[in-house]
Amino acid sequence: MTTPKTELLEAEQDPAAAPAADPMVTYRDTVFTSRTLILPDQRTLHVLRGRVAVPKADTLAVNYLKAHNELELLKE
Repeated sequence: MTTPKTELLEAEQDPAAAPAADPMVTYRDTVFTSRTLILPDQRTLHVLRGRVAVPKADTLAVNYLKAHNELELLKE
C-alpha cells in the first residue's frame, strides 16, 4: 500500500512561482528538412524536421532567420 504524497514541489503549489517560458519564434525551412545554420557570432542553429525555433528575445538569431531567403516565419 502506498502513502499519498503530501509535499508538492514549489511550482506545483504556486504556478506564479514557476518561471515563464521565453516565447519562441519558429521558422520553416523551405529547402532542407535538416541542416545547421551558423550565426555571425559563430553560434549554431539546427533545423530539424524542417523547423528551427529561437527565443523571441534573441534578436541576432531572429534577424538572421528573417533575412534568410530559404526560411519563412510560421504563424502560431
